[in-house]
Amino acid sequence: MRWNRRGFTLLRPGLLLWLALLMLGAFGLQAQETDDTSSAGPHVAELTIDGPIGPATKDYILRSIDTAHEAGAHAVLIRMDTPGGLDAATRDMIKGILAAPLPVITYVHPAGARAASAGTYILYGSHVAAMTPATSLGAATPVQMGGLPTPPSGEQEPADDGSEDSGEESSEKSPQPGSAMERKVINDSVAFIRGLAERYDRNADWAEKAVRDAVSLTASEALEQNVIDLVADNREDLLAQLDGREVKLESGPFTLQTADLPIVSYAPDWRSELLGIITNPQIASILLLIGVYGLILEGYNPGALVPGVVGIICLLLGLYALQVLPVNYAGLALIVLGGILILAEAFLPSFGVLGIGGVIALVMGSIMLVDTDVPGMEVSYEIVGAVAAVGSLVVLGIVTMVGRSLRMPRKDVSHAMVGRVADVTQVGEEHATVRIDGEFWTVSSEQPLKPGDTVEVVSQDGLHLRVRPTGQ
Repeated sequence: MRWNRRGFTLLRPGLLLWLALLMLGAFGLQAQETDDTSSAGPHVAELTIDGPIGPATKDYILRSIDTAHEAGAHAVLIRMDTPGGLDAATRDMIKGILAAPLPVITYVHPAGARAASAGTYILYGSHVAAMTPATSLGAATPVQMGGLPTPPSGEQEPADDGSEDSGEESSEKSPQPGSAMERKVINDSVAFIRGLAERYDRNADWAEKAVRDAVSLTASEALEQNVIDLVADNREDLLAQLDGREVKLESGPFTLQTADLPIVSYAPDWRSELLGIITNPQIASILLLIGVYGLILEGYNPGALVPGVVGIICLLLGLYALQVLPVNYAGLALIVLGGILILAEAFLPSFGVLGIGGVIALVMGSIMLVDTDVPGMEVSYEIVGAVAAVGSLVVLGIVTMVGRSLRMPRKDVSHAMVGRVADVTQVGEEHATVRIDGEFWTVSSEQPLKPGDTVEVVSQDGLHLRVRPTGQ
């Protein structure tokens, strides 16, 4: 059985629909599995934060808290190891934790884990803050594009001697950022974390130093300075220490009864997993590039379908990811411009000038795209290098093909279609229609034709072509 181009074209929408249904089915099965594990009766629901905190982490934590409450959980245990995360996602998570209908216990675990930056805020905002030995927290200074300025030369930062100075003294000793915007961000973060500390009677002065001076503590030091509530060797030890402890919920005091309760792990469902993939800055930038290329290729080859369908899906996913990420729109504009310049090289031959400019725009836009220095949330240099390499190869290929076409012998415009091969799309009483490079032409033939036949153009009379079957 032989396949021609027309048959493949008719099958493409069906293949795309089949793939979409397959993906939805896989997601649905995974979602069902997650629901089954969460309906366990009285238990402690265990959630995991392992890595940078972003929109996907927020979605996973907040929805899992609601699911655990509906499933009859008595408490939520968040096992955390994070270098930090995005400010907006962190604040939304803390709002959800503060308003949770059941106690939320944040536990920095295992040994060697950390609750840096955004993790410190989440610890302070939890009903119970616990750590395992050989873990750390702190370094909660908010980080922006390019980082905060260092103190002028000659100034020495105050050493952290572990003493609990007042907030006023800490403010006077700490180096102050230079611009008004940086001072505004620091002071807003200080007020936020002090409010969380005062809500649960924790050390507010050290919390301010963690923001202003980026100081850190070990688990034992944090317990000694009233930064956390407990130090536990493992989950079982933690639940044993928590049994009978009274915590402060938004609805009022609540006594924990965690003895002999099973621990049920809540894994991220398909929605959180998908959100985690597309909100990864590396993936978001690649989706954006695929979307731009796909739409432009569809515009230059109408009816190809695949570039247009893939392009619009990738572009929408990329734009959604950029909506929830801290994006520099100058970088976004440079990426779009770079894609247009590279493709323009094929239609406005400039012997590489447009293409090289497009590669430079792509590289600069990729570097500037995500406006943050949060670990794990920046576009890696490996991705930037891959973008530059692929763009350079595309430009080289375009320049090579353009140079080859310029060396080809010229044809009279009245015979430009002679020798071209096409597929018959429709047959009428007197004429037939063929498709050549996305264009439909009226043709005639001395031999009978039928849809799907492959024909060769033998002569051209204006917009009318004479063809003959090739036998393929």
